[in-house]
Amino acid sequence: MIYGLLAFFALLAVIVIPQFKQHPKGLAVLFGTEMWERFSYYGGRSMMILYMTASVTGQNPGLNLSVGEAGALYAMYVAGVYITNLPGGWVADKILGARNSVFWGGVIIAAGNILIGLNTGEMGFYAALVLNCLGTGLLKPNVSTMVGSLYAPGDIRRDSAFSIYYMGINLGAFIAPLVAGSVGEKIDWNYGFLIVGAGMILGLILFKWGARYLGDAGLKVDAGNESSASSFQLIKKPLIFTVLAVVLMAVIHLKGLYIFNLTRLSDLMGYILLFVPFIYFFFLFKNGGYTKPEVKRIIAIIIFYLAAALFWGAFEQAGSTLTLFADRNTDNSLFGYNFPTTWWQSINSMWILLLSPVFAILWIKLKKADKEPSTPFKFALGLLFVGLGFLILVPAAQMITSDSVRVGVIWLTMTYFLHTVGELFLSPVGLSAMTKLAPPRIVGQMMGIWFMGAALGNWIGGRVGGMFESYPLPKIFFYVFVTSAVSAIIMFALTPWIKRLMGEVK
Repeated sequence: MIYGLLAFFALLAVIVIPQFKQHPKGLAVLFGTEMWERFSYYGGRSMMILYMTASVTGQNPGLNLSVGEAGALYAMYVAGVYITNLPGGWVADKILGARNSVFWGGVIIAAGNILIGLNTGEMGFYAALVLNCLGTGLLKPNVSTMVGSLYAPGDIRRDSAFSIYYMGINLGAFIAPLVAGSVGEKIDWNYGFLIVGAGMILGLILFKWGARYLGDAGLKVDAGNESSASSFQLIKKPLIFTVLAVVLMAVIHLKGLYIFNLTRLSDLMGYILLFVPFIYFFFLFKNGGYTKPEVKRIIAIIIFYLAAALFWGAFEQAGSTLTLFADRNTDNSLFGYNFPTTWWQSINSMWILLLSPVFAILWIKLKKADKEPSTPFKFALGLLFVGLGFLILVPAAQMITSDSVRVGVIWLTMTYFLHTVGELFLSPVGLSAMTKLAPPRIVGQMMGIWFMGAALGNWIGGRVGGMFESYPLPKIFFYVFVTSAVSAIIMFALTPWIKRLMGEVK
């Protein structure tokens, strides 16, 4: 097993390192920074549901939350990580600049994970999750912006740079569960969280040291005539509304009129994620000012938003339902070696690293032959493959007749393979479609809507995971398949109409 991992890393080094030669040195700095940030996020995520449901009296004590409570809290956390990307981008644009936002975001993330690692109890854990959400919101969108800033407009190396950068994301996500997850699960959960915090600190050190190679990328740009006071006016009303809403909820809770527990708070976040985008679209159309082709493209964006939310709702059960299935119902052994449950969180990234070059070659060949599938058709395929991944698990779940029965690793391995294929069909083209379809004056807002779709999907994935103990497992897997498959069929059927809505955008 160890020799296999070393061979895999050696292969990655041979593939990745030579690609940096044609790019600015700053790309390697940002590659490493984002790699360590993803190491921090995915390392923590691989342990989270297991840590929350672990008994407080065991050899490796956790928080002893029920699966339902853990699923609700997990849903709020993974959704919050995406929601904060919106204000994080605003803070960078108006106040700190991208470079300072990346640094201070990393500091906040490191503080959050170290807070968990210091075993500060349940309230410390909640505070740490809030810190991780805020820090990720500052760092993640802005380090991506800085990658683009390394290149002049029209530089043909830009697409290649983002491909390399994407490999950094998946490299961090691949390594973290193997290292931090193993220590957390086999030795002490707190040590695992300290390791992911230390990883973020290494990323900060690299970021500061490599600042000399970043040029002007991410530096605060003078806003010209826009003062800090006018910037504050943009967020004053939302900020006041948020504060008043929190105060009102606190008063209602303290007065005993309505007790907010983890499940109810998670429900509230779900309602917000579900209705806010549609309220936004309502006022977007009401205010008008868009040409007929622009209106059609915005309608296409709404359809893609819904499809993406359903896709991520299935896909992101990797950290909830599938982790619990791996821990409680899978024989985690290979060639006589028993491996930690957290290692399963590395499988998707492994498949991404292996399959991304294959898909890149495939799209080039299909494009040359004028046979490349359209964007809505790719979305439909993504939904189909993520659904098939759950269909495979139905017979596996039916084999489990008692707590002592465990299935082999082949079931989850096939599931993660199909999910990764679905991701490669949907995720990259979705990001590209948002930038191409959105009217130029609201591109940033449409990217925000895309992240809201990811947030809603992550929330769904967490809440379904909370049903693990209260609902028959074969039915959970089958219903997720049916939802994804029906969504895929609808997308296939709507593809000609969506293509007409998109116009010349493909």
